[in-house]
Amino acid sequence: MPTSSFTSASSAVPCPVVESLDAILPEEPLLMMGAGPVPIPAAVAKANTIVINHLGGTMVKVIGQVKTMARYVFQTNSKWVLGVAGPGSAAMEMAISNLAWEGTRVLSIKNGFFSERMAEMGRRVGARVSTLDVVDRSVASLEEIAEAIRRERPEIVTVVQGETSNTVWNYHLKEIAALAKAAGALVIVDAVCTLSTMPLEMDAWGIDAVITGGQKGLSSIPGVSLIAFSDAAWERVKKRTAPNAHWCLDATLAENFWHNAGYHYTAPVSGVLALHEALRLVCAETLEKRFARHLRCSLALQDGVAAMGLRLYTPEACRLNSVVGIEVPDGFSPADVCSHISRMHQVEISGSFGLPIVRVGQMGEQCREHNLFRTVHALGRTMVDLGVKVDLPAGVAALERGLSGGK
Repeated sequence: MPTSSFTSASSAVPCPVVESLDAILPEEPLLMMGAGPVPIPAAVAKANTIVINHLGGTMVKVIGQVKTMARYVFQTNSKWVLGVAGPGSAAMEMAISNLAWEGTRVLSIKNGFFSERMAEMGRRVGARVSTLDVVDRSVASLEEIAEAIRRERPEIVTVVQGETSNTVWNYHLKEIAALAKAAGALVIVDAVCTLSTMPLEMDAWGIDAVITGGQKGLSSIPGVSLIAFSDAAWERVKKRTAPNAHWCLDATLAENFWHNAGYHYTAPVSGVLALHEALRLVCAETLEKRFARHLRCSLALQDGVAAMGLRLYTPEACRLNSVVGIEVPDGFSPADVCSHISRMHQVEISGSFGLPIVRVGQMGEQCREHNLFRTVHALGRTMVDLGVKVDLPAGVAALERGLSGGK
């Protein structure tokens, strides 16, 4: 009688011996102060440990509340709020791939790495993409944008509210949307690092699709994101004749889960529960108070960095508050600074796609006073350790004045 054999000889790949996470992770947890992901509140962490039926009645209630809270955060009355099982870039691709297809005319306002990513996604679905290339550390003028819209006659305009790669803030967003809408174009906005950290009014500003990731301003986990479509955008989605080539990102299929309590794929239920708690905390704080906290903390951080003797990368007029760019002193690389501050002070900050800067995040749980003092001190000590002349006491004093409302 034949018997099964499970001897090691039957396997060509030997069983590996690996370390546990306890052996890999540092003894003291790193303070995540880079461009994302950010620290998460205890309620979000707890929710992320729970698994429930993705098609059960409890999930239906959770999804309903997520959509209601998301409408507040997006500032929209649109029905068409959806979750995305993926990073902010997946939400970006959901917006692009559902609204653009072969031959669609797309104008991308290109400030940096992430605005170029939207253009690339448009090219990959066959759209006729033109870019308005903006000089680094600046924003396009409204005259330049109006001329580009007249020249290209786009059906869709894409823009990033906060370009985290070079820390530029597109402060003309409301006016850009108005120019696009007047020309009959739909407007897609990347608000991955800005949603809930600074004003964005989807309905009032005439924006047709807004995407965000969970792991930045919302202070949720990476890998579960949100998107909102306007009624006009949803009408375009429903009227397209060719199906979306991206099955998982097809908004008409996602509608079945997010609006009809039906099956699309097995949703990341733990991540959705975490997102629920993150949104609940935003609503408990209120957007007005949250915007004020982010602005106060970021400006105080900027004051501290400047008083220390380091240079901020982006001019004040278009400087993003959510992610602060700091020029690396001559003779050093961003990796020198990032590795030292992590290894010696257990604070994580970010480099940036080849630019000579390091970036400090001010999103969600990052902009708490105790995190700021620890980060400024760690940055100053890192510079001292590397032999860079800085005035660390002046930096800490400026941070304190900024946080306390002094001059």
